[in-house]
Amino acid sequence: MVRHAEPVTVEWVESGGGPLVAVPETVLPFWTGADGDETASDYDRACEVDGLVGLLPVGDATALVLGDEPAATAFLPEHGTLVRRLAGDFEAELPASLPAALHTARWQPEVHWKVPGTVVLFDAAWPGSGSTGTGHVSLTLAPGRYAVRAARVQPGPETWLVLVRLRPLP
Repeated sequence: MVRHAEPVTVEWVESGGGPLVAVPETVLPFWTGADGDETASDYDRACEVDGLVGLLPVGDATALVLGDEPAATAFLPEHGTLVRRLAGDFEAELPASLPAALHTARWQPEVHWKVPGTVVLFDAAWPGSGSTGTGHVSLTLAPGRYAVRAARVQPGPETWLVLVRLRPLP
């Protein structure tokens, strides 16, 4: 008897048009989103991140900003990877294409991110205190330092993704 794998079900986080941010739960109340000073809100700081990923101080921790362009994003813990859907039928191609995409990706230089534990991924425009009332996902990460690197990949003829890999450092 042949068994077929169940389709991969992932929880996607969407943006209203700006970057997504992963903020440690311990400092969520300190993320002001688009609220605050007219010229220096946390959302404005996140929008200034140049590239696919960047780090911003929040309270006594650091948030990871997923920059470049707004894209629906899911976390695949079995790969330690955030997958950002730019175009194509990603969900149909996910199981077969992701391992090869991770292996052949041309990774940008990595940044090092220290996390105290679980982080919440949500639209950077929302204040952290309201993030769990919107589209969000919690990433259960062990406390410690992570190497974060990102790459644009094209796993299929009409599918484009950004991969953001989180690798624990010793």
